[in-house]
Amino acid sequence: MPSGLVALLDDISVIAKAASASLDDVSAAAGRAGTKTAGVVIDDAAVTPSYVTGLSPARELPIIWKITKGSLRNKLIFLLPGALILSEFLPQAIVFILMLGGAFLSYEGAEKVLEKLGGAKHGATLEDTVSDPVAFENKRVSGAIRTDLILSAEIMAIALSEVSAETLLIRAVVLALVAVVVTLGVYGVVGLIVKLDDIGLYLTRQADRWKQDFGRFLLRMVPRLLVTLSAVGTVAMLWVGGGIIVHGTHEVGFHAIYEIVHGAEEAVRAATGPLAGVLGWAAYAAASAVVGLVLGCIIVFVLHKVLGVGAGEGH
Repeated sequence: MPSGLVALLDDISVIAKAASASLDDVSAAAGRAGTKTAGVVIDDAAVTPSYVTGLSPARELPIIWKITKGSLRNKLIFLLPGALILSEFLPQAIVFILMLGGAFLSYEGAEKVLEKLGGAKHGATLEDTVSDPVAFENKRVSGAIRTDLILSAEIMAIALSEVSAETLLIRAVVLALVAVVVTLGVYGVVGLIVKLDDIGLYLTRQADRWKQDFGRFLLRMVPRLLVTLSAVGTVAMLWVGGGIIVHGTHEVGFHAIYEIVHGAEEAVRAATGPLAGVLGWAAYAAASAVVGLVLGCIIVFVLHKVLGVGAGEGH
């Protein structure tokens, strides 16, 4: 009997150690995956506030919550199972899916740049008269969730590429962990950003002079922050989209774009001494954004001018 108990305890010890090792594997893999997806996460956080800018303050958090639920649904119900199936049976397809997403981000970013430069606008904007606020809000939410689907696909594919050597279970846990943490983190920050003006207004009504001053600072800063985030979101779309295209074309055997971009990065690194790391990365990001802008402009031209998609929607 004692020997049986000892054997049982030994088995439990082995299982506990295995579980501990698995958790360590998951933690390390999730850390690697999270680091690699940072660029797309920044893009997501920068882009999303634009979907509630200018709408009723009372609707801001409900809209963010709708987008959050849509993002979780995108990642956990559609993308996670799809990513696992692809990683098991058709891993070579992942790079092409990434490149499709990169092309879409480049298109979205280029369209925004062209609109800022005076090009035709596509779809309703806040500058138009909104006759049906509910329909307009639903359209904005749908647009945000659609864009999130692309960004989420990039996040999941990048995360998957970092854990492709792990077991199916660890891959599943890591992707689920990345999906939940990234989504709640991004949209939690977005929710805070869009409510900063309300926080500022609340502080201006307090008796404490310091709180009043800080509240007025927030009220002055928030409009500039939202404008800055809109610009950052556009640049991030081009940088992330272009970067995906650069790496994707390299992986499928077309090396010219990759060599030009990384050649520029290495040239900057070699010339900037102590700042080589930061400026080298900036050069890479800028070159990737140029690739994204050029590709995006080509797609915009083909869709709107050649195929006529979206023709007549400008406002």
